[in-house]
Amino acid sequence: MTNRNIYMTDELQAIYDQTVEFVANEVLPHGDEWEEAGKVPRDVLRQMGQLGMFSLRIPEEHGGLGMGMLASATFSEALGSSTFAGFDVTVLVHTDMAGPHLVNSGSPEQLAEWLPKAMSGEAILSIGVTEPDAGSDVAGIRSTAVKDGDGWRINGTKMFITNAVYGDMTIVAARTDPGNKYGISMFLVPAGTKGFEVATKLDKHGWRSSDTAELVLDDVWVADEQLLGTTHRGFYETMKNFQNERMVLVGMGVGAAQAAIDLTNRYCQERPAFGGHLYDLGAIRQRMAMNQAKIDAVRASMYHAAWIHDSGADNVKEMSGVKAWGAEVVNQVMYDCVQFHGGMGYMRESAIERMSRDARILPIGGGATEVMLEEVAKRSYL
Repeated sequence: MTNRNIYMTDELQAIYDQTVEFVANEVLPHGDEWEEAGKVPRDVLRQMGQLGMFSLRIPEEHGGLGMGMLASATFSEALGSSTFAGFDVTVLVHTDMAGPHLVNSGSPEQLAEWLPKAMSGEAILSIGVTEPDAGSDVAGIRSTAVKDGDGWRINGTKMFITNAVYGDMTIVAARTDPGNKYGISMFLVPAGTKGFEVATKLDKHGWRSSDTAELVLDDVWVADEQLLGTTHRGFYETMKNFQNERMVLVGMGVGAAQAAIDLTNRYCQERPAFGGHLYDLGAIRQRMAMNQAKIDAVRASMYHAAWIHDSGADNVKEMSGVKAWGAEVVNQVMYDCVQFHGGMGYMRESAIERMSRDARILPIGGGATEVMLEEVAKRSYL
């Protein structure tokens, strides 16, 4: 596919095409096994690292491609074509939700230690911000880090942390200034650190091939060298990446919704009904045409919001709107696609059944729809 949108360069198109080809050859044939196992095999992630897929947003001086938000939009949409969103999010948490914190705030020593392994897929990253009582409200986290000698002692619980069961390092947010609701710092905590444990491997409604953990930090001691960025500034450093996090969730949703539309159109065009095929019924083909129009609009607005960021301007209002509307649209599309598959759409053997379950998290994760709409509303005072 060429000329997909006005922002698509030859380089971005190559990323899209390479990623779509990779998931068709390496993910689609094996995704059902990964759903059963509850994880993506590490050799697949290393293969992606060797192909440069984990290096898109890494600065050139550190061996990456130094690309912008449009590259992440392209990559996430292409991943969505896999139809296995658990695979998609395993990759995107590593590359676009956890990785940017390291890139944005890491010291030269931290970057030298972790970036080569992150780019190659040798080390898979996760981001530990969410807690049982603090999701979209980052300022509400209760985990604490108290200065202890030449390091810090961390206590608390993290919830819904993707990649933390089998991953290698979690970037943990903890409160370091009790008198300031925004007084949060970030720490690099490798798997296997004493007192840092997976309390539960969570059993999810969808995203079955991704691993998600409840984490407990029980008197975890980390050295000063593991503090990421500036003390007490972790809240603001987290905010820097929120638009990117929101965007890649929409991007994988757009890719999945397009795959769902294509699957459903094909099914309806082949399924005999009433002396013809389901697609002969105007009510069905027009609704699917409207779904295509909606997804085209979400895709266009997502790339535009990414372009605003890459142009150096603030895109919080635009990307928050894309996240709110786009995630809801993806779910509307999935609803129709299940409906038009009839009874088969309700069967676990059907791809569309899995895809509809996977899509349900999109209006929740990375900032709930209601929170996103408040971001837009706050910026709409005249």
